[in-house]
Amino acid sequence: MAQIDDLLRYLRQNKGSDLHLAAGLEPRVRINGELRAVDKAAPLDDGALRKLMREITTETQWKTFTERCDLDFAYGVEGVARFRVNFFVQERGAGAVLRMIPEKIVPLEDLKLPKAIETLAHLRKGLVLVTGPTGSGKSTTLAGIIDKINRTYCKHILTLEDPIEFVHQNHKSVISHREVGSHTMGFGPGLRGAIREDSDVVLVGEMRDYETISLALTAAEMGLLVFGTLHTNNAPKTIDRIIDSFPADEQQQARLSLAESLAAVVSQLLLPTADGKSRVAANEIMLKTKALPNIIREANVSMLGSFIQQGKAEGMQLMDDALFEYVQQKKVSPHDAFMKATDKMRFEALLPKE
Repeated sequence: MAQIDDLLRYLRQNKGSDLHLAAGLEPRVRINGELRAVDKAAPLDDGALRKLMREITTETQWKTFTERCDLDFAYGVEGVARFRVNFFVQERGAGAVLRMIPEKIVPLEDLKLPKAIETLAHLRKGLVLVTGPTGSGKSTTLAGIIDKINRTYCKHILTLEDPIEFVHQNHKSVISHREVGSHTMGFGPGLRGAIREDSDVVLVGEMRDYETISLALTAAEMGLLVFGTLHTNNAPKTIDRIIDSFPADEQQQARLSLAESLAAVVSQLLLPTADGKSRVAANEIMLKTKALPNIIREANVSMLGSFIQQGKAEGMQLMDDALFEYVQQKKVSPHDAFMKATDKMRFEALLPKE
């Protein structure tokens, strides 16, 4: 048994999400969004930390890390969980972050997300983007949507991830998990293959570059249902990010393609609950209606805020509205909502007077 497994068990027992290791520091875990030192743990020097890290890698993985000073992979501890692992080198020496991936996929209904998000599992084609900062629960939300499709429809679902996170069992659908580096050379080649592999649904773990974004758009235009993630905070920034990834002379064509293929943008944030005992997801939701393609084609992203507000009956909502409602329901504190809000003035009146 690898020595690091004890730290991962501690993480699980304390309901944490991430284990942080850095040369010169004691191990720390993230619990409800805050980093805390592991009880009675001593600082690790660079040699001791590298020994811990080496135990959970293959020869090839360790060679990659020593050459590139960076490594992504997945690691599992039986009876505990799977972990998404990143090794890196920093000023004081080695470092590592291991994020826990829940063993069981939480059904979409149990995530307590807005009902409009469930409708995305019933789409037949198009591009659906789930966005937000690192650690905002994007992967968990997408896993719930994929699980809903898997249990409802007889389809071929292909996932392209780096590394594979949630492992789905075949139910009504057939699921093919492909890991970048092990099963395909990159997201681009994997997406090219997906088009030829009779896929109905494709999950792209991260849309990082022009090639991946371009191929995801092409796949959606060809009739596939494509889910992808971006590190953007709202619908206007998401659309700008997609268009800006293309060279200037291709941006108009990209705008036309996105106008036709974009089915939804769901932006997500995680906030601590008012009692500090857990966290809750807040979502901005933009869905495709007849008006959306024209807004995208004409580059009127400034109109998207009013477009979303006008679509409340269809289940759309702005992030600030979701945050405001949480404060009114006393689910989150006014201060936490204020810190995440776009329109700060709207939330200032909610803050306690000093």
